[in-house]
Amino acid sequence: MAAVYTSTIRAETVSAADPQPGESGAWYVYKCEAGGVRDAVYRPPIWIPDGPQQGGGAPQPSPTQLAQVAREQLRLPTQRIQASPVDEQLVNLPTWLWLDRGEWGAVSTTASVPGVSVTAVARPTSVVWALGDGGSVTCDGPGTPYGSGASPKNPSPDCGYTYHASSAGRPDSAYTVSATVHWTVSWAGAGQSGVFPDLTTTSDAEFRVAESQALNNGG
Repeated sequence: MAAVYTSTIRAETVSAADPQPGESGAWYVYKCEAGGVRDAVYRPPIWIPDGPQQGGGAPQPSPTQLAQVAREQLRLPTQRIQASPVDEQLVNLPTWLWLDRGEWGAVSTTASVPGVSVTAVARPTSVVWALGDGGSVTCDGPGTPYGSGASPKNPSPDCGYTYHASSAGRPDSAYTVSATVHWTVSWAGAGQSGVFPDLTTTSDAEFRVAESQALNNGG
């Protein structure tokens, strides 16, 4: 099972900041931690309008507003494209395609203010491969790495492609390949939940595809 990568945003008010004109709310500054290590990257304060006032206390951001803050701070990995054969693909020979399974897991971020915490979670669901020759495939997972015991004539069990024309004559004699990962994004906290539109990350690579050569000696 893939690990869940989590970071936490603890929003604290900045009293010295000027209010936004025409609306009530507060400026918040990030106090971020990820995996037990404090995030040293500076982020400017953000303005969050007041949510409904509850129990006679001071207004604070609503769960929906905090969910949006958490979503904007999700850090989705861009994965390296891998394929077999390693150096050069061959026409009419199956190409195995895959991404790093160690990076194929949920990513979450939690945004908190006193009394309210909301977590946004992004989960990878599929990969759309554009293979550079006009063809594409959609895979439901990261793909299977090529193993030493596999036959080069056998296609990948879950994510592969077969080229039918060489990349000769293309720029750098290679096809430009991209892998676009689709992520579903949901959030939950303070007794509420919801979903955001999907996010995507894209990786690029170049594949050189050669014609396989055969020698007929008449034997």
